[in-house]
Amino acid sequence: MPSGQQARAQASAITSGQQTSDTEGPPTSRLLALFDGHRLSPAQRRIAQYMVDHLPEAAFLSITELAERVGVSQPSVTRFASALGFSGFPALREALHPIALSAVAGSPDTPEEIRRNELQAAIDTEIENLESLRRLLGNPNRVIELGRDLAMSVPLTILGLRISVSLAEYFAYAARRIHPDVRLVTRGGSVAFDALLQSREAGGTWVLAFSMPRYANETLAAIRDARSTGLRVALITDQPLGPFVDEVDVALSASTGSRLVFDSYAAPGVLSAALLQAMADAVPERTQARLEGYEQVAEQHHFFHES
Repeated sequence: MPSGQQARAQASAITSGQQTSDTEGPPTSRLLALFDGHRLSPAQRRIAQYMVDHLPEAAFLSITELAERVGVSQPSVTRFASALGFSGFPALREALHPIALSAVAGSPDTPEEIRRNELQAAIDTEIENLESLRRLLGNPNRVIELGRDLAMSVPLTILGLRISVSLAEYFAYAARRIHPDVRLVTRGGSVAFDALLQSREAGGTWVLAFSMPRYANETLAAIRDARSTGLRVALITDQPLGPFVDEVDVALSASTGSRLVFDSYAAPGVLSAALLQAMADAVPERTQARLEGYEQVAEQHHFFHES
């Protein structure tokens, strides 16, 4: 049995004669388009996901009802509306009404189709991000030059705080196989400053920092600390005009996927691998010797298994 909100929506759609237009697309696609291109926090994505999963009922809920059903605060719902470019929740709900009415008047997607389409849309976004990175690497000179500089910095410090820790850990783990002294910094404050100062005193010249949204103030402080010690800073981030770009010597960008509850990092991961390749190519003799050494150790510990 339809809820009261759904019944009212259906009655309104019938009396107004509103139908789904082929040119507008399916209601779910129109709703996803409303969210597309906006940077949403995890809580805001939960609200968006609830609306997708409970269209059209969600479009007729009060702010109190929506907050209770999603499990967030009312201010979170208000901030969600503002993040989408609306003056407030009433304006957002007004924009949702025609989408909800078309879903009632037509044949809304099943929950399984909604979920499948949403996941496919997230993958489509990552494909677009990779295409953008491919165009960026059409001229690989910046990556090649930076790879050479990082390879020559001994020690080399990799910095990643909060959400960026995973990318920094991956890069440091791989870089240790081709570089003699890689130091990983995943804590800010005085811990980061001491590590950066020690790296500089040991002869290091470069730091590679990762900064993904939401951007941490600790990362900015660490970048400034690095430069104050005389280290040069390279940055991998998600936007070419991001908040820390003006603070570093070299910045490379690769967009993150933001269609799911948490960001995905396909493009930044590929950019990191490309930079590792540039480091390996910069000192081929050292790279070959170190990789062969790791292979021997791995064989001794049976890390490789024949199929």
